[in-house]
Amino acid sequence: MTNHPVKNMMRLMATKIRTIADVMSDDEIDMLLAEILNANRIYTMGAGRSGLVAKSFAMRLMHLGLSAFVVGETVTPPAMKPGDVIIVFSGSGATKTVADISETAKEIGGRICLITSKKDSRIGRIADCIVIIESQRDKVADESAEFEIRQMMGEHKSFAPLGTIFETTAMVFADAIISRLMEITQCRPEDLQCRHANIE
Repeated sequence: MTNHPVKNMMRLMATKIRTIADVMSDDEIDMLLAEILNANRIYTMGAGRSGLVAKSFAMRLMHLGLSAFVVGETVTPPAMKPGDVIIVFSGSGATKTVADISETAKEIGGRICLITSKKDSRIGRIADCIVIIESQRDKVADESAEFEIRQMMGEHKSFAPLGTIFETTAMVFADAIISRLMEITQCRPEDLQCRHANIE
């Protein structure tokens, strides 16, 4: 086994993700699964890299045959209604643009599911369902502008920059949720394949 620094970093990240998985709440995960299965339509949202995780998750939900959309995309139905769920990926739970939309969705009657590192946060306080992904995040004085500050400053104090462990863990978690949904709904890999893009 070679010890290239990049491979060592991958091993370190994998170990960290395993450690995070070990302390995640089964009840929180089950609640998220129930929200997804009971939703009329599912919207996903996040900013920056968390937004990419949200988009990837929406795509997989669509592959499962669920009505899933990404907030902000031009083809996303604008009329969110009671019975719809919005799944928010936000490490801080306080990114201003994401929090503003979450509050609007709550006022409409949508249910809010938050994947975060911080339960006691602006979005956390209105969420119907929260899944905590423990993460070491750099301290930011004004958490309402946390994402924007991170983007501008480019600071990274831990072994993985700019909340990478939260986002990477969130991506692995989202894929694991899809795997569990496949089991629950008895969806086969070939069922997903028929909804996969075939014009690329």
